[in-house]
Amino acid sequence: MAQIPTPPAEPEDSPDAYVGLDADRAERLARERGWSTVRSLPPGAIITMEYRVGRLNFEVKDGQVARAWKG
Repeated sequence: MAQIPTPPAEPEDSPDAYVGLDADRAERLARERGWSTVRSLPPGAIITMEYRVGRLNFEVKDGQVARAWKG
C-alpha cells in the first residue's frame, strides 16, 4: 500500500501580522515568508471552506488587509 503523502509544513507566521497592511505589500510578504497560495478577497465574498495547507486568505477592504486566516 502506498504511503499517504505528508503535506509541507505551513510557515510559522501569524495571519494577524498582515492585518492593516497594504494588500499588495501583504501578498508579497506572505510569499516571501513561504505561503504557497495567497488569496485576496473582498468583504463578504462567497468562498469554499475547504482547508488548504499553505494557503493564506486576506479579506481586503479599501486596499488594506482587514482580516487574515489560514487555509
